[in-house]
Amino acid sequence: MSNSSSRRWWVLVILATTQLVVVLDGTIVNIALPQAQIALGLSDSERQWVVTAYALAFGALLLLGGRIADYWGRKRTYLVGMAGFGAASVVGGIAQSGGELILARGLQGAFAAMMAPAALALLTVTFPGGRERNTAFAVFGSVAGAGAGVGLVLGGLLTEFVDWRWCLLVNVPIVIVGIVAGAVLVAESRAEGDNRYDWLGVVTVALGLASLVFGFTLAEESWVSIGTIAFIAAGIALLALFVWVESRVAQPLLPLRIVLDRVRGGAFLLQAIAGSVMIGATVYLTFHLQIVLGFSPLQAGLASLPLTIVIALVAPLATRFLSRFGARPLMIGGPLVAASGLFLLSLITVGGDYLVQVLPALVLLGIGMAMLFVPMQNLALAGVAGHDAGAASATVNAAMQIGGSLGLSIFTTAYAAAAGGVVVTSAASQLDAFVGGYSAAFVAAGVAMLVGCVLAIVLIRPKGTDAAARREGVPTDAAEAVPAAR
Repeated sequence: MSNSSSRRWWVLVILATTQLVVVLDGTIVNIALPQAQIALGLSDSERQWVVTAYALAFGALLLLGGRIADYWGRKRTYLVGMAGFGAASVVGGIAQSGGELILARGLQGAFAAMMAPAALALLTVTFPGGRERNTAFAVFGSVAGAGAGVGLVLGGLLTEFVDWRWCLLVNVPIVIVGIVAGAVLVAESRAEGDNRYDWLGVVTVALGLASLVFGFTLAEESWVSIGTIAFIAAGIALLALFVWVESRVAQPLLPLRIVLDRVRGGAFLLQAIAGSVMIGATVYLTFHLQIVLGFSPLQAGLASLPLTIVIALVAPLATRFLSRFGARPLMIGGPLVAASGLFLLSLITVGGDYLVQVLPALVLLGIGMAMLFVPMQNLALAGVAGHDAGAASATVNAAMQIGGSLGLSIFTTAYAAAAGGVVVTSAASQLDAFVGGYSAAFVAAGVAMLVGCVLAIVLIRPKGTDAAARREGVPTDAAEAVPAAR
């Protein structure tokens, strides 16, 4: 193996580790939430915002982070994002109040919004096409899929044997290694041409997404309250304004050509749905394991591990299938299998056994997610012109994180509606209320995956990536990053 080829694979290791940290931090605090809530005196609403603040700041600022990476330099943006992420992790690890912890999580998300699109853009330019690109994106996508599960296990380990604060502080040594290795091995790259920023686009998309997520959070109390309706309506209006702005500015934050391609747009939508499940639904899995089944934090983390193991085992098989048969069968079948796992998980009961009611569902969910993650990111980036690599990479991550924020808000609404319908008169009835709420959240997640299956059937059509490549003026061999969807 030549030195340049070997260097590329070491770059993949560094960037995949970055992606692991970014996704892992979306779930690692889930296991620690019950103890953090007690230690800092968090309300239930504040507890949800510990998760939501990270995903919302991350998703809302990712498009800006992608453009900063394109114009300022992808390596430079990656290193600054890593440093800021580590600093925010320290702030969260020493937080003395709920407000400080939520602020730190928001800062983590903001710096992750610089780091993640830069890493994915660097991966895109490091592996421009061919079989190596397929392998690189399969590894990167599998790490992203497994990251949520790894976060649950690591969170359990740290919470039980060290302290819940180390669920944040553990990022520091990883960040230091990433900065040193990235500075030595990663080559700088940036887009050529005008580097003006679309600040109106930044403001409208950030405020629009924040308003939408906050509106769904208020819906936990009532869907017909003035606040709920006002914030959701304002979010939709601001996002519509964002689209209008992007269609008219010279240097858009999100060039609409990136998302209007049918196949690529379908991949972005499926990424959002996958994020809603891996970030939003796993919160309720950890609550069920600890609160209802009585598992310790470590036991709850280990009980979630089969999801990660199955994703890791199935991903190589899915990669072979992708090379032979194309993306379409995986993109359709994956959501179906994942939905079956979520519906099975919705059958949990207060006295149910983990091996009977939870483990089989996690296996099915892992199989479905592996089938989906392997082709999804590659499809989302196939045929993207070099000057749009950062923006497209940001959109991939933004879809995941915003899907997680909205998913958690919607699933929390489903949980509250079901749990609120149970009259609580004893500890046993309280557990019945919890389980009823968790079941409703898993049903909602399963329905989301079925919607994803329908979207894949409609949008992931034959020869879509080749068409995208030709329309955007890049060589046809760039579209070979993914076999034509069949």
